[in-house]
Amino acid sequence: MTNSPEPEAPVPTTPSEPDPASRPTEADRPAAVALPAEAPQGTEAAQTDEPATFDRIVESRSESRLVLAEGVWHQISPRYVWVQLLSSGIVLALVVAATLVLALVFGQVWAYIPGGIITVIMVWTLAILPRQARAIGYRLRDDDLVFRRGILWQRFVAVPYGRMQLVDITHGPLDRAFGIAQLKFVTAAAATGVTIPGLPQATADTLRDHLVEVAESRRTGL
Repeated sequence: MTNSPEPEAPVPTTPSEPDPASRPTEADRPAAVALPAEAPQGTEAAQTDEPATFDRIVESRSESRLVLAEGVWHQISPRYVWVQLLSSGIVLALVVAATLVLALVFGQVWAYIPGGIITVIMVWTLAILPRQARAIGYRLRDDDLVFRRGILWQRFVAVPYGRMQLVDITHGPLDRAFGIAQLKFVTAAAATGVTIPGLPQATADTLRDHLVEVAESRRTGL
């Protein structure tokens, strides 16, 4: 009697490596979707090259203050405060110099009265300027743009997109030096004209293009 050979155990096999030629190349992969440069409706687009804006709106503490609950307020750049401080400081220096010249050189002592009043008013205005700037904001809604400013004397203006006839950007020498601009909306009614100051230049350009496009579509009924 002969012993039959035992069957050999199956050798586990591993999946073969794919052929390098069959691997997808960079050209075969789908291209990345390019995000828009800025979304005016408040999307979280990266804006690392733009100056930062204020982080929150300053409002009156009164319970009867004007409140707009829906949406997010967009604010202006802190550089607006520096521009206003420099421009108002130059005017204040000229007023003080003119008052001293009239009083000391020409003997016009009465110049101290108007000069002192103007100086006190301007110093107080400069002192509350940072708080006033933090109360400026705008909100983009479905049918209109809402602009607000003021703490003691609040002002809310809603400008319908279809009523905008002109969107203008202006900036002076100091504005250009600090990289900000102001955006002005012209409508059929002069009382509803709105000027948003202290916008970063890139934000002003993007917001202008967006508003012009939306206003044109609303006027044509698209």
